[in-house]
Amino acid sequence: MIKESIDLPSAESAVLLTGTGEENLRVLEEELSVSAIVRGSELVISGEAEKVLTAKKIIEQLSFLWKGNKSVNPRKIKYALFALMEDPDIDLKNVFSEIILTTVRGKTIFPKTIKQKQYVNSIEKNPLVFGIGPAGTGKTYLAVALAVAALKEKKVARIILTRPVVEAGENLGFLPGDIQAKVNPYFRPLYDALNEMLDYEKFQKYMERNIIEIAPLAYMRGRTLNDSFIILDEAQNTSPEQLKMFLTRMGENSQVVITGDPTQIDLPHPKKSGLLNIERILKNIPKIKFIHFSKHDVVRHDLVQKIIEAYEKYHKEEK
Repeated sequence: MIKESIDLPSAESAVLLTGTGEENLRVLEEELSVSAIVRGSELVISGEAEKVLTAKKIIEQLSFLWKGNKSVNPRKIKYALFALMEDPDIDLKNVFSEIILTTVRGKTIFPKTIKQKQYVNSIEKNPLVFGIGPAGTGKTYLAVALAVAALKEKKVARIILTRPVVEAGENLGFLPGDIQAKVNPYFRPLYDALNEMLDYEKFQKYMERNIIEIAPLAYMRGRTLNDSFIILDEAQNTSPEQLKMFLTRMGENSQVVITGDPTQIDLPHPKKSGLLNIERILKNIPKIKFIHFSKHDVVRHDLVQKIIEAYEKYHKEEK
């Protein structure tokens, strides 16, 4: 058993570090089985040597936040812990301080896990990137943010968002309206992300001028997509033929990001998903990167990670 102390330069930084009701310290205590107590102007951590040193390293690596008048929350503590478990030499400031975009409400969008950081870096350096993994890991959201940033910086002339129109285990029946009205429900997550990142008038203007295009995958056939940032979402619901068709649409000065979750295939014959064998087909081609996310990269509610774990356990037991 050892004790380590960290100086807290001010009452404000102490509050930013410990969180509401000292919730951040509770996370450290639960995850690492240590004791974390604020005594005057210092934080005292005690427990088993290795775990105490890990807790201290997390606090010190996040000091650029709590010393810089930026709050720390339980989720950041958990991300930091998992990041250090994956890579003890990681620089957390480098992970958490890269701002991709600022939303219309002033929220900053940045990578929140090592894998998200790798994903963002891969997209910035390679023309074709696959983001594969469970729901809630930021695959699509980060890709849309990077697309909007690229458009604002005039790196591309337009954004194209597409996905296969496949019902998720439900028969929606007849939907009224023109083709756009019929497919809009399938693209709601993409609309939501764009509405968060662009003000309403600009978004509408971009849509009217086809600077932003949102269309079913079937509409991509026969096209050549130049000077574009193209995102194929829900790629687990493509057939091998559809995915090949989409990949061969890529034109000059275009960036393509393909996202999907192999555990959520809605096709009548799941084993025929184009996403399942694509890495084996393309693995030896340079400038194509595959980033695999895990439950540890989930950035939604804490329960989402637990739900994914429960399903994984259930399917393992079933086998």
